[in-house]
Amino acid sequence: MVISRLRAELRNKLNKNSHEADWIISHVTGMSQTDFILNPREITDDELSRIHSIVSRRSQGEPLQYILGTTEFMGLEFKVNSSTLIPRQDSETLAEAAAEYISDKNLNIIDIGCGSGCIGITIAKLCKNAHVTLLDISSGALETAEENARLNGVNIQAVKCDILKELPDGSFDVIVSNPPYIETDTVATLDDTVKSFEPLSALDGGSDGLKFYRKITAAAHKMFTSDGFILFEIGCNQGSAVSDILLENGFTDIKITQDPCGNDRVVTAKLTKEQVWKKISIASRTSALTYVH
Repeated sequence: MVISRLRAELRNKLNKNSHEADWIISHVTGMSQTDFILNPREITDDELSRIHSIVSRRSQGEPLQYILGTTEFMGLEFKVNSSTLIPRQDSETLAEAAAEYISDKNLNIIDIGCGSGCIGITIAKLCKNAHVTLLDISSGALETAEENARLNGVNIQAVKCDILKELPDGSFDVIVSNPPYIETDTVATLDDTVKSFEPLSALDGGSDGLKFYRKITAAAHKMFTSDGFILFEIGCNQGSAVSDILLENGFTDIKITQDPCGNDRVVTAKLTKEQVWKKISIASRTSALTYVH
């Protein structure tokens, strides 16, 4: 079968996911999309069989990233599987904000709930003096994260820890986290491609979606070396609630950053241990927040 005919056939079969047709063909054949046009060739029977197998699985709702076992994040390649969430473009806003803050500073960073490791590994790749620890409760996720660190040529430390029950050893300058933040009752209403294939434990943030934000923010006092900086990915409607949690725990300089679509996506804040701790009234919260566009 000629490649032009195959592309048309796959796009028809994949319907709303027709843009994935070229991705599948490239993965199986090793050809680039430019090759499809400039250097077209016949697809072999073996390649055709493998392509049809992938399309069959995709047609049943399985995410293509899991089928192929790989995806891209911030221009880097990451392996993914059913132990990890699929990295999403939303999270690039978090990685970019962390890399901008860390820059070339010699800092200890911990990525809590690392999953595939895409955020922490990207930080290690972009910030050469950063010392990155990846933390997750899932052994499968940590194994995948360690493999991704090797794949991307960075050194990290992987730690298995249930952040709801214990704290990791060591002290840190920066905490970065994309924690589970979907309300428990909402998880059941998610698209089947998410709730049937991705790890629910990495999605469920408790009854109000804020369980992990409360725990990590409270734990930060014991985890920071001295002054510290925290970065959270948030759901698009959680900016105020997460900011309140940070304020109640003594954090200052709270900023909310929006993603390219204009949705609130990242909350950052500083913690200064030398200051006299006191709860900041919710009434003063609005004047304390800064929105970054």
